[in-house]
Amino acid sequence: MSAGAASVRPLALSGRTRVWFLAAGVVVGLAALVPPFSTLSRRYEYAESLQFSMFAIVIPALVAVGAPWRWTRLAARPGLGASGASAGPLDRLADGRRRHPELVRTLGFIVIDLLVVVAWRTPGAVRAVAGHGWLAPVEAVILTVFGLGLWLELVESPPLVARSGPLRRAVLAAIIMWVFWVDAYVVGLSNDDWYPNFHHMAGHGLSAAADQQFAAVILWFVAGAAFVPIVFLNALRWLRSEEDSDAELYRLTKAELRRAPTPPPASGPRGDTPPRPDGHPLAG
Repeated sequence: MSAGAASVRPLALSGRTRVWFLAAGVVVGLAALVPPFSTLSRRYEYAESLQFSMFAIVIPALVAVGAPWRWTRLAARPGLGASGASAGPLDRLADGRRRHPELVRTLGFIVIDLLVVVAWRTPGAVRAVAGHGWLAPVEAVILTVFGLGLWLELVESPPLVARSGPLRRAVLAAIIMWVFWVDAYVVGLSNDDWYPNFHHMAGHGLSAAADQQFAAVILWFVAGAAFVPIVFLNALRWLRSEEDSDAELYRLTKAELRRAPTPPPASGPRGDTPPRPDGHPLAG
């Protein structure tokens, strides 16, 4: 039950709701790339952490949930079916994902994205982005593209369906969340200045330690806000599906017992004496 991709009916969102998710992703992306936010992200570590969280977590999640694949003609529109000439490339991709729900494929997308995330969180990458403003859009595109591959393994994005069942998705989301939390802990609890490119002056604004701790709290909070609902919703769906399976098994067993023929009595009618093998009745 927990390993199959389509064993539980997915949570369906209306087209209007999906549009709002996509619009929110676009707004968040633009806000993170233009002043004053882009300027603050080069001066303060907490602003850079918030910008990174938007690129690596929030925007990919919103795009995955709200992507209008059918509007772009990459997938068949509802009512037209998804076979033959009407099938789009994403319909064929969705069929392939259903035929190959192996865990190794899911882990491949997740591990690749996490490696990209770690690469952009290194001190050298953060210093490069802070020193060259044109790298911020590059970072945003790369993190969004690879993050989209991760989130498509956790949420439904019709016609694409996650390869894993609810239980596996809950476990994977918890592991991914902990990777981000470990990054936040390492930065927040470090005694040294993890990103030395952010300069602080004593008595002016945040201290280096406070800025670093605020950055860790922001990354921790955004990761929790994004992945905790995935963990709990999929855990609840798994528990509900297990209950439904038990109820269905009980119902089928009870119906089968009702249809089963009544076994014949072990002896003749009441009051009769069963005959002996030689044909004479047995003595009472």
